[in-house]
Amino acid sequence: MRNRTLAIIKPDAVRRRLTGKIIDRFLTHGFDIVALEQVDLSKDQAKRFYAVHTEKPFFNDLVDFMTSGACIAMVLEKNNAVQELRYLMGATDPEEAAERTIRSEFGDSIQQNVVHGSDSDKNASKEIAFFFPSVEIPIG
Repeated sequence: MRNRTLAIIKPDAVRRRLTGKIIDRFLTHGFDIVALEQVDLSKDQAKRFYAVHTEKPFFNDLVDFMTSGACIAMVLEKNNAVQELRYLMGATDPEEAAERTIRSEFGDSIQQNVVHGSDSDKNASKEIAFFFPSVEIPIG
């Protein structure tokens, strides 16, 4: 069944002009783009989006990084979208990411790893609603 997930091209990738290459990877791997928007997150928005990490030592650095420049938020659709995107992105740490994944090819560090993807269908629904409140999420 087709479902949806959220992807964010992070500020490091936007600064390095990798947006087109990353979007091409999504499309080449069969994702459809349902919604896409360039966003400049405020500190408050970044804190709310990453609230699950509030108590972690990297939280403030993550907020600073995600507000350091423009991001590209998008809703992607495909069968098993969450799992397929996570596979395509690779491990959070680019050094541990499988070959030919987005993070292995373009990521510089655990934080500057060029993309974010939802980690579950439940979180995908929440994250999509955060950026795209008018986009319907198929139930299934």
